[in-house]
Amino acid sequence: MTPLARIVALPVHAYRLIFSPWVGHNCRYQPTCSAYALEALAKHGAIRGSWLALRRIGRCHPLGSDGYDPVPEPKPKEKAANRK
Repeated sequence: MTPLARIVALPVHAYRLIFSPWVGHNCRYQPTCSAYALEALAKHGAIRGSWLALRRIGRCHPLGSDGYDPVPEPKPKEKAANRK
């Protein structure tokens, strides 16, 4: 995880430590939104990982779907040398 992603992950860790026990385990998705956010930050870094986490939280509403929703794998970067 990048240093910036570690900083962005601090509020997620705080949520899991302080608020998650009070809220309960009524998550619509697997993995939970906080686990999804931490995994997205680890795989994609601070900017893209935050965007993915916010999108996921936005999908979590009463009219939304549920089920297994994994973090997408990072797209492999194409090298300019391979484009010849």
